Amino acid sequence: MSTSVVTSAGLIRWFDQVGMDDVDIVGGKNASLGEMYRELTPHGIRIPNGFATTADAYRTFLNESGLDEKIPQILSGMNASDVDSLQHHGILIRHMILDTPLPDALAGAIVQAYHDLCRPRGDLADVAVRSSATAEDLPDASFAGQQETYLNVRGQASLLDACRRCFASLFTDRAISYRVHHGYDHMQVALSIGIQRMVRSDLATSGVMFSIDTESGFRDAVLINAAYGLGENVVQGAVNPDEYYVFKPTLHSGFRPIIKKSLGSKALKMVYDVGGSKMTKNVPVPEEQANRFALQDDDILQLAHWACEIEKHYTQRRGHFCPMDMEWAKDGNSGELFIVQARPETVQSLKVITKLQRYHLKQRSHPLLTGRSVGEKIASGPVRLVRDVHGLAAFREGEILVTDKTDPDWEPVMKRAAGIITNRGGRTCHAAIVSRELGVPAIVGTLNATNVLQDGQQVTISCAEGETGIVYEGELPFEIETTDLTSMKRPETKIMMNVGAPDQVFALAAIPNDGVGLARQEFIITNTVKVHPQALLEFDQLDPPTKALVDEATAGYRDKPQFYIDRLAEGVAMIAAAFYPKDVILRLSDFKTSEYANLIGGAAYEPHEANPMIGFRGASRYYHPRFQAAFGLECKAVQKVRQEMGLRNLKLMIPFCRTIEEAHKVQAEMAKFGLVRGQDELELYVMCEVPSNVILADQFAELFDGFSIGSNDLTQLTLGVDRDSEIVADLFNERNDAVKRSIASLIKTAKAHGVKVGICGQAPSDYPEFAEFLVNLGIDSMSLTPDAVLKTRLHVLKAEEQRFEPTF
Repeated sequence: MSTSVVTSAGLIRWFDQVGMDDVDIVGGKNASLGEMYRELTPHGIRIPNGFATTADAYRTFLNESGLDEKIPQILSGMNASDVDSLQHHGILIRHMILDTPLPDALAGAIVQAYHDLCRPRGDLADVAVRSSATAEDLPDASFAGQQETYLNVRGQASLLDACRRCFASLFTDRAISYRVHHGYDHMQVALSIGIQRMVRSDLATSGVMFSIDTESGFRDAVLINAAYGLGENVVQGAVNPDEYYVFKPTLHSGFRPIIKKSLGSKALKMVYDVGGSKMTKNVPVPEEQANRFALQDDDILQLAHWACEIEKHYTQRRGHFCPMDMEWAKDGNSGELFIVQARPETVQSLKVITKLQRYHLKQRSHPLLTGRSVGEKIASGPVRLVRDVHGLAAFREGEILVTDKTDPDWEPVMKRAAGIITNRGGRTCHAAIVSRELGVPAIVGTLNATNVLQDGQQVTISCAEGETGIVYEGELPFEIETTDLTSMKRPETKIMMNVGAPDQVFALAAIPNDGVGLARQEFIITNTVKVHPQALLEFDQLDPPTKALVDEATAGYRDKPQFYIDRLAEGVAMIAAAFYPKDVILRLSDFKTSEYANLIGGAAYEPHEANPMIGFRGASRYYHPRFQAAFGLECKAVQKVRQEMGLRNLKLMIPFCRTIEEAHKVQAEMAKFGLVRGQDELELYVMCEVPSNVILADQFAELFDGFSIGSNDLTQLTLGVDRDSEIVADLFNERNDAVKRSIASLIKTAKAHGVKVGICGQAPSDYPEFAEFLVNLGIDSMSLTPDAVLKTRLHVLKAEEQRFEPTF
């Protein structure tokens, strides 16, 4: 429903009558809703209809009531840096607005438009009443959560009351402080109110979505948070939601690239308070429901498609890349998805990356808590527990704010905090959004920070270790590594990266690199799967205690083998997506028996070996009856990444392949699952870490697309030194001539047979002269630990300028 003209002397505009050119009339939020309703609903993106009061309506309200003179007088006596003064003056203004009736013309226009909105269905519509400031969502300020939203509003009396409360919310403590901090004139900012049909997500799910990774600024992923019930819980951080990542580049090619799914606790859901004193209420979510993902894959992909379309529209309209921050809801009656809000993302999108900053802890202490990290910084300070608004006055600059969840009213205090820790919330909650904007590290969703930590306790919060933020005991030293990216030259030798933890890869991908030369699959198994594959394949045969442990680790999965496939695929996909379209070489599992035994349920399936380092590991496991079925799960996970998600930049590498016969057996085993060298762009590499790989390099070159030198194992087996033995540790030396001659021989043979050769061992990371030695041999690539990439790059550039024939 819309009207053909602007009603009541410019007091009301319907969504199809406004767009992004009308921010000064209806504010950023309502201008965006109108833009999408008008431009994107014809293309299949569902936006609930509605209307907005105008900035003129707000100014008319102030002028006719005399508030336009009274409010500045009250503000003139306020000290925004003093919490007590801020609270006192804010309360005075809000009460004054709430005690003032709306002008008859404005109230009449709102009621008439509300009835017009109700008319198509013939019911008394439930509506959302949203505030939209006219300075909102400008390029340098998000105004996140500064004004109020009221849900499940029904009937004209409730609607007019909610509208007056929205006007008052322009002078909440946090809104006043925010304007002072950003230099906005209080009386130059007006408030528009959006009245929009409710989506019955109280009967289904809702959440928040970004078309960019909120922590790293990685552009090629859509981040979706989801929980049960109305979406305010996710926005406010009242629940720990599910989290999903979708890879944008292959989404448009018909693939289904859900590269990560993380289960949130989702303990509460907000529903309609039918017959109650409030419009909404929170109720507990049954445990069985909380342990399921809130969204099906088809809904995740639909939302991701919409996020891309909305981002594309705003990017074209603005003439520059414009990632978006969106709220979505699913109607429990119709099963349809809707976008209910969208605004430009205002933190990562504004960063101009000319320097790379990486924070590193110099030492660690006892970890007290973990949660979701926000940002990538480290901070130390004394804890200040704040349980409610009355505790804000005691907060001092440089303290660590610890609370259940941050309320938007707390923004004046948040900007003075060294760091923030909350019990509840995901990475798109209010605490996370404001922390990012302020550049303050935060750890959200710790569950029990307010019980574990005490006032005055010294702690260090680290957001520099991936998506898991860690609260350490005491004040720990750390350093900041800064690299100027503008003058960084690119060497001829490819400088690739060794990675293992998927939760760090979006940030690591920002380091200048040529892809991933070694993705360690066993790291993914340890960190995200945690269960021995045989225990999942034979779940029904496990003893009750082990069964319980496996059940706990695989929450939400009845099909236990599928859990292994999905989690492994997601870990691999995160790495492949982060570096796409560059090569990502995945080394298939290379656990020793002693390491496999440490996985949940693993002890029952692993033999005891006197020397696991040269025992049942690598290629020998893949075709052996003891592990053959488990290797099949690995292959299915890889196929899911390549075929279902479309990440064809993923290449595979076989570790510890001792003989040519073994190479044939492994490739035959992989072929059973469609993994055939040369098919669908699949390249297959072999680790060179056994002397037989060097001696028979010409024969291995016929079966593989390249070699990757594992200098640690090659040194161990060439010199006959157990690299785990401290007694003979002084004999372990990758720079020994025997090792160097083996490497030189391999590189020469590889080049003669036209296959690639690189190194992924530790030697070039540790020894600059070893990197120079490899350059002089003409090696194609070096894959290094992330902390060694930049410094080794400089050594390689120097070596390329001064090439010489190595002698030994």
